[in-house]
Amino acid sequence: MSTSNRWLWLAGGVLLAWLIYLLQPILTPFLLGVLIAYLGDPLADWLESKGLGRTWAVTLVFAVFTLLMLLALLVLLPLLGRQLVKLAEYVPLGLDWLQNQGLPWVQAQFGLPEGFWQLDQLKKVLAGHLGDASGIAKNLLLVVGNSGMALALALTNLVLVPVVSFYLLRDWDIVMARLRTLLPRRNEGVIVGLLGECHEVIGAFLRGQLLVMLALGTVYALGLMLLGLDLGLLIGMLAGLASIVPYMGFAVGIVAALIAAVFQFGADPLMLAGVAAVFGVGQMLEGMVLTPLLVGDRIGLHPVAVIFAIMAGGQLFGFVGILLALPVAAVIMVLLRHVHDLYKLSDLYGESTVAPPTQQDT
Repeated sequence: MSTSNRWLWLAGGVLLAWLIYLLQPILTPFLLGVLIAYLGDPLADWLESKGLGRTWAVTLVFAVFTLLMLLALLVLLPLLGRQLVKLAEYVPLGLDWLQNQGLPWVQAQFGLPEGFWQLDQLKKVLAGHLGDASGIAKNLLLVVGNSGMALALALTNLVLVPVVSFYLLRDWDIVMARLRTLLPRRNEGVIVGLLGECHEVIGAFLRGQLLVMLALGTVYALGLMLLGLDLGLLIGMLAGLASIVPYMGFAVGIVAALIAAVFQFGADPLMLAGVAAVFGVGQMLEGMVLTPLLVGDRIGLHPVAVIFAIMAGGQLFGFVGILLALPVAAVIMVLLRHVHDLYKLSDLYGESTVAPPTQQDT
C-alpha cells in the first residue's frame, strides 16, 4: 500500500469515528438492529436449508425472539420490582451496621478522627431515594415530559429496533454479498480471510458469551432463590451480567450474596455454605461445560482488555460505544495478531548476523 493510500485509509477511519461521535444519539436502534440480525442470521439460514423461504424464516426467527423477550419482561419485571423494594429496605440496615460496627473498627485501627465517615447524611439520602420509587418515577416522567424531542426520540428508537432488525435480517446475505463486491480485487482473499477470523471471534463472543452469561445468571438466581435469599434473582442476574468478564461475575455475585445472606439470616454457617456452593457449582459449570461448549478458545480477549474496551467505549461514545466496544476490540485483536506475524517475518525481527562476543574478547 502506498503512502497516499495509507493516509487515505487513516483519514477515512478518523472521519468514521467523528461521524459515530456526532450521530450517537440516533445510532442505538441501528446498532441493536445489526446485533439482532447478526445473532439471528445462522438460525434463519438453518431454517432456509430446511425449505422455508427467507422471508418466512426471518418472520419465524423474529417471532421467537419477540416472544422470548415478552415472556422475560412479563415474568422478570414484577419479581425484580419486589426485590428492588427489598433492597431499599436492606440499604439502611447495611449502613447502620457500617456505622455501628464496621467503620468504628476501621476508625480505631487507623486512628481516624470522629465524624470522619458522615454516614448519617448518606443514609438519609439513600433511604429517601430508594424508598420512594414513585418519586423516582415522577421525576423521570417530568424530565422526559419537559423535553418533547427526547420523548419523541425514545419512542422512535423503541419502534425502530424491531423494524431495522427485521429488514436487516431478511437482507443480511444480500448485504454481505454486495459488500464483498466492493473489496479491492487484488486483496480480496486477504481481506476475506481477515474478516473470516473477525467473524469467528465476534461470533464466538456474541453468541457464546451471551449464552454463558444467560446460563450463569439463571443458575445463580435459581440457586439463591432455592436457598430462600430475598435478593436471589437480583444478585443472580447481576452476577450473570458481570460474567462478561471472566471471574468477575463470580466475585461480584458471591460477595453480594454473602452480604445479603448475613443481613437476612445472620452468620448462619449452613446458609453461607449454601451460597458458596451455588457459586462453586456455577464456576464448575462455566469452566467445564459452558465455556468449552459455547465459546471455546476462539475469543482470546484478556479480561483486562475486555474491561478497558467497555470503559473506553462508554467514555468516548456513550451507550453506542459500549455496544461497539467488544466487537471493535475483537477486530483489533485479530489485526494485531497478523501484525505480530508480519513483524516476526520482517528483517527488523531477524536474527542478528553479528556473532556474540567470546570469553576471550571480554
